[in-house]
Amino acid sequence: MKCVMKLKILTSLLIILATKQLVAQTSPALADSILPLREQATIEDRVLRDRLEQLVPELMRREGIDAWVLIAREYNEDPVLKTMLPATWLNARRRTVLMFLDHGEPRGVERMAVARYAVGTMFPGVWNPEEQPDQYARIAQILDEFSPQRIALNFSRDFALADGLTYTEQQDFTAALPAQLRERVVSAETLAVGWLETRIPSEMEVYTEVMSIAHAIIREGFTNQVVTPGTTTIADLQWWFRQRVNDLGLSTWFHTGINLDRSDESRAAIAQAGGARDVFYPGDIIHVDFGISYLNLQTDTQQNAYILREGESEPPTVLREALRQGNRLQDILTGNFAVGRSGNEVLRMSREQAIASGLEPIIYTHPIGLHGHAAGTTIGMWDQQGGVAGKGDHPMQANTAYSIELTAVVEVPGWREEPLSMRLEEDGFFDGEGFRYIQPRQTEFHLIAQ
Repeated sequence: MKCVMKLKILTSLLIILATKQLVAQTSPALADSILPLREQATIEDRVLRDRLEQLVPELMRREGIDAWVLIAREYNEDPVLKTMLPATWLNARRRTVLMFLDHGEPRGVERMAVARYAVGTMFPGVWNPEEQPDQYARIAQILDEFSPQRIALNFSRDFALADGLTYTEQQDFTAALPAQLRERVVSAETLAVGWLETRIPSEMEVYTEVMSIAHAIIREGFTNQVVTPGTTTIADLQWWFRQRVNDLGLSTWFHTGINLDRSDESRAAIAQAGGARDVFYPGDIIHVDFGISYLNLQTDTQQNAYILREGESEPPTVLREALRQGNRLQDILTGNFAVGRSGNEVLRMSREQAIASGLEPIIYTHPIGLHGHAAGTTIGMWDQQGGVAGKGDHPMQANTAYSIELTAVVEVPGWREEPLSMRLEEDGFFDGEGFRYIQPRQTEFHLIAQ
């Protein structure tokens, strides 16, 4: 028994040492591109101020909202409110209430925090508990004096991210309001979704750099400095990506997904030789689903690598054609983007066109930005190719970002009898007129030498 335990401990240590060696082999140049935390905070707060000053007035007037009230308690933050906290506020404090009151021009939208503390410099404090111990009474007083026609609260049936108001807070808020104001309370769904889904110019400048870093990490992982054919496993590569992100001082919003595809010939040869099914070998396709969180923005990318066989300088023709078909499906989908068109309409149109052109499409594209699976127009889910109720009915808006996530199921004759699922995902920006990728999409396989 002791020998078995010692062997297990030794095996664990070898795995840890191997992982450290993989990380050590990566280039330090990428780490140099990550800003120190203080500089990150400066950028985050600059973008937040731009968003508050540019977006909120525009969206409140578009939706006909006079007062927007966001309420959250520490560690149970409304997802929208959390995106409005300055960089030095990692959570709400006690009960944090942010309010926006639209006074019209020229005064504009007034921002305030009805809370024990001002929220940075962007939300001045307007409640003194020593003068008025009842926080909700102070909220009601401000609203009664302002007398808005429509008071928006964050509750929503279709969008979880716009449904951050808790049951208790809604009860207490409603009870404190004068009777004439209770009838003016409406859902902030479209306002909250608009805030979350809309990207502004300064934000897109940052997004370009964030995506560049995400793509660089993928390129780094798809090299023979990280992947050793015949040795490296799926789990090894998954944890290399997680560790690399951590070592760079970044974070991710989901665990890295790694899949491999191989030809019928390779399957038979590896099985005959007693090789492990989860180890990468020459001739394999490696697929990664990977994302990072940096400067308050999320990435979500799926790309593919090919491990060259001896004597090869590129993947087989059928595989390169499969990737081309995946790119073709991307073009069909993004070509149907139009302001006011629902996600379900885009899904239906794109599937009909793809099928008519000989493709077998699976489309599951989602908004991205402040969250990974973000609020906004949903274009299919992998298991809902007939449309998505609620989120799929939301109309597309200008200045929104999407993860173009899809699969083209492609025949690969001579390589494998079973069709290949060419899974791709790239983040891009729709300005209302056209679509562009934030960084160039994958059009060729990453190549890993033996």
